[in-house]
Amino acid sequence: MTLRLGYGTNGLTDLRLDDALGLLAELGYDGVGLTLDHMHLDPLAPDVAARTRHVARRLGALGLGVTVETGARYVLDPRRKHGPSLLDPDPEARAARTALLVRAVDIAAELGAHAVHCFSGIAPPGTGAGPDTGVGTGAGARADVSTGTSAAAATATATAWHRLTDALGPVLDAATRAGIPLAIEPEPGHLLATLADFHHLRTLLGDPDALGLTLDIGHCQCLEPAPPTTCVEEAAPWLRHVQIEDMRRGVHEHLPFGDGEIDFPPVLDALAATGYDGLTVVELPRHSHAGPDLARSSLGFLRDAAARTTRNEVTAPC
Repeated sequence: MTLRLGYGTNGLTDLRLDDALGLLAELGYDGVGLTLDHMHLDPLAPDVAARTRHVARRLGALGLGVTVETGARYVLDPRRKHGPSLLDPDPEARAARTALLVRAVDIAAELGAHAVHCFSGIAPPGTGAGPDTGVGTGAGARADVSTGTSAAAATATATAWHRLTDALGPVLDAATRAGIPLAIEPEPGHLLATLADFHHLRTLLGDPDALGLTLDIGHCQCLEPAPPTTCVEEAAPWLRHVQIEDMRRGVHEHLPFGDGEIDFPPVLDALAATGYDGLTVVELPRHSHAGPDLARSSLGFLRDAAARTTRNEVTAPC
């Protein structure tokens, strides 16, 4: 299997988008994880349609594949990180996030993207989960309920999941029409924090074809009970997007390769065995100050790691 590598634009925010895309193509990346944000392709800009057409032409000219990512911190609210979320108590606020994701699907269709990424968001206080409950909140909240901790907690958690499924409905409809999967990411500290939470959502929604999984390899190291290789194997049927970086157990901090604890050749071997043919995107959103250098060194690291596996091939350097 040929490993198709990309780099996230959320780690290149000090570059103009045209320059960032040119850099990635020059280095030899196969694609890009394009975060819709004010400094690159602003999904709320009045001329977003024209900008999207320009980016589509640029991607085509450079031969880059693309995944559309929606993790911009302040694109909807300049005061609340990732706010409003799909779990916001205010129905109009939830609708604003839903509308943004529907627009992301439309942009992805114009760009020819292979998936649209999203996440649940943190459950607000009083809805059964939150950052003070540990790095994984969704499954942990249900575990507390199962031991009879509180009927009120059970109701609050059910409310959060109901908000999530309701808010995702129009997005999944748009994804179905566009033929582009919606790849939701288990995110430490969010309601949907683990692979178990992803399967809970699938069950609640009736396992729609349009719903897939974004698997972040670092997050597997951070909080999943199984090692990253096992996570990849178990996630295989639902893999629609992969993010990759180094990380340490119990610490949600995206690290350059070699600064964490992950043994990458077995992970890449497991990924190759799944038959996944989408992009595997380097995710270093707090390292834009060194973005060009890290894009270069990350590609070299992953090529070297892939060369030490039994299954992977990588695109030859330019």
